[in-house]
Amino acid sequence: MKQQLELEIAALVSRLFSADTVVELTRPDEKFGDFATNVALQLATAANMNPRAVATQLAAEIESHPAIASATVAGPGFINLTLTAAALVSMLQADLTAVNHGKRVLLEFSCPNAFKELHTGHLYQTIAGDAIGRILEATGVTVFRANFGGDVGLHVAKCLYGILEEIGGETEYTKIFVIDQAARPEWLSSQYVRGAAAYERDETIKAQIAAINSRVYALQAEQDHDSDLAKIYWECRDWSYDYFKQFYDDISVQPFDKYYPESTTTEAGLAIVRANTPQTFQESEGAVVFKGESVGLHTSVFITSKGLPTYQTKDLGVIMAEVQDFPYDQRVIMTGNDQTEYMRVIFAALASFDPELAAKQLHHPNGTVKFSSGQKMSSRLGNVTRAVDVLCVVSEAVAANDLQTRNDISLGAIKYSFLKHRIGGDIAFDLNESIRLEGNSGPYLQYAHTRAASILKKSNEVSTESLDAIKADERSLTRKLAEYNEVIIKAAEELMPHLICTYLYELAQAFNRFYENNRVIGDDRQAIRLTLVKIYADTLKSGLVLLGVPVPEEM
Repeated sequence: MKQQLELEIAALVSRLFSADTVVELTRPDEKFGDFATNVALQLATAANMNPRAVATQLAAEIESHPAIASATVAGPGFINLTLTAAALVSMLQADLTAVNHGKRVLLEFSCPNAFKELHTGHLYQTIAGDAIGRILEATGVTVFRANFGGDVGLHVAKCLYGILEEIGGETEYTKIFVIDQAARPEWLSSQYVRGAAAYERDETIKAQIAAINSRVYALQAEQDHDSDLAKIYWECRDWSYDYFKQFYDDISVQPFDKYYPESTTTEAGLAIVRANTPQTFQESEGAVVFKGESVGLHTSVFITSKGLPTYQTKDLGVIMAEVQDFPYDQRVIMTGNDQTEYMRVIFAALASFDPELAAKQLHHPNGTVKFSSGQKMSSRLGNVTRAVDVLCVVSEAVAANDLQTRNDISLGAIKYSFLKHRIGGDIAFDLNESIRLEGNSGPYLQYAHTRAASILKKSNEVSTESLDAIKADERSLTRKLAEYNEVIIKAAEELMPHLICTYLYELAQAFNRFYENNRVIGDDRQAIRLTLVKIYADTLKSGLVLLGVPVPEEM
């Protein structure tokens, strides 16, 4: 409805004033109407008319539209529009999947590295990426979920060094098989910490780790599964992948279409760099670099002087792999804010030899999670907070006897606490605020849904009553419900789940005001009001599902 009215008013402007303009309808305070536009102020100079005169002429024409109950002029030339009840109801029934039907988006997010534990940043980005994917799909987008992580590189070599120190050398590889499955992620992380510390303090060890790094690339290239080091490497890599899968299951995110290990993108990335040297990349002191200064960036190494690919080269490789596997209209990659300059270099290098593909790339950076009042979720890893620690601590704080309900509430608390903030800035996570049953929290909205469901259960009536004859308080709630589709479309356009969080909280408040002043069961308007309660409950549930928040039947 909103988009259709915008187009029709733009056509009216063209007919009356011979002017092409983009009309934007905004949501004013309810007392002024359902929509407002300042198009008359934009037209006044070109039309050589007083803005209010332009607005008056437009309002008279707009008011004849069958969806408009009234069009009034306010202030210097604003036009306020009030919809008919039938128009409001039609907005509740709109098909969102037609908005972006046929569009294909590759969404790359989460991206954990093998041989490391998942931290809070992974938890946040996975939750945010999952919500964005769901929102895009709700508007008709075909979404491909990709995951890209390091199974080769220096971090792997550091971890393997720690493992070798722990077990007493490569020939003792069988010792790793006795490690309990539940303890494996933390054990791998501790070996990485050991290797990373040794790498920084001792030049001899640094050289040994560099040699392990080269061996890992070699065993990948040769598909060596038989040497002692290879047995350790492949076994521990599988541990990581099992751990990732369990993590995604635990937080109930949609399955990924494909996980790309860096090892599978290395050769393709190297081939791209070599094929575009010296046109895009240049040799420099034995390395191959991209000199970004010409486009306002920095010089970046793509192949080291030892002939090894850097992350940049692997990123080019995964871009090519993804577009071949999932031909897309747009690729959205989510990383931390600290990777913004890095991604600009990747896209600039790509643009120099494939501008069409580069134009499809979008970097959607996110901030970091910080804990309010300096609180730590775990002291086991110092300043590093593991994803599992956040899940456990929130679950322990939730007061629920039933295990499934406890899991639903704690997961809802975490997801909503992350998603209610605009993606891009840092997040201050407050444990106590996240689990409250009042205020802007996930559990509050979960409870709001169960409360609405309980009202419906009190009546055996399944109402399909028409809402055309709604009264003032009923119209106010209907108006808020009618905003839902607009919010979803905007959240999809901007890749911002927080817009849905804000809307759902406002919707719950609007329902509370309605319910406080209007009896439902036993009132002579019971049928209409039950219809509103049903639409409200369904809208809440739909919005929470798009955020990936569980919707328990009882709390």
